[in-house]
Amino acid sequence: MRALLIPSALVAVFAATPAFAAGVCTPEPALADNATPLVPIEAEMTAVPSLLAPLAADSPWRARFEAAADELLPALRSGQPARWQPLLGGRWLGERESAAVATLLADECAAFAPLLTARGPIERRILGWNIPASYSPADRAEIAARPEAEALVCWSAGQGSDAAWPSTAAEADNAAGRPYACARIAYSLRGGIASWRAFVERG
Repeated sequence: MRALLIPSALVAVFAATPAFAAGVCTPEPALADNATPLVPIEAEMTAVPSLLAPLAADSPWRARFEAAADELLPALRSGQPARWQPLLGGRWLGERESAAVATLLADECAAFAPLLTARGPIERRILGWNIPASYSPADRAEIAARPEAEALVCWSAGQGSDAAWPSTAAEADNAAGRPYACARIAYSLRGGIASWRAFVERG
C-alpha cells in the first residue's frame, strides 16, 4: 500500500507548483526494492535506522515544539532571510549554511516549493525517535529527565496518508520529489531558560 500512496501524493503536491506544471521538475524515480545499488554495500556495514513516531499528545515537549513550528513555517514562507535566520541560529548560522537554506527555499523543484506557494491548508506532523526496546526503565527515565529534546517537524501541502510521511530521519532529507518538507528543532530548558533552534537541511 505504501508504494501506491507515495507516488499519488507526489503528483498531487508537485502539480500545484508552477515549475512542475511547466514540465521543469521531474520527481526522481524510486528504486525498486530489489534494485542493485551502484556501490555494493557489505552486510556488516548496514544498520537498521531508528524509526520515527508521532510525538505523544501528552508529551511535556509537544506544546513547545508546536509553538516553535507555528513560528518557523511563516518565517520560511515569507521569503525574507531576516525572518528565518534568527530562528536558524542567528549569529551562529554560518554564511554557507544560510546560503544553503536560501538556495533550498528558492528552488522551485525542491521539497519546500509546494509549501511556499500553497493556497490551501498545510498538514503538519511532529515526529520523535522511538526509544529502542532494549533500553532499561532507568535509561528511559534518564532520557525523559533531560533538559533538552529534538524533534522533526514536517509539513505537506497535499492530503497524504500516514504512509506519505517519513518513517526514518534519512527520509526527512528535503530531497526533490518528497511529498513533504522537514526541519529539525532542538529545544533546550537548561538553566531554566527556554530556547530553540531550527535546522533546515537538504540531504
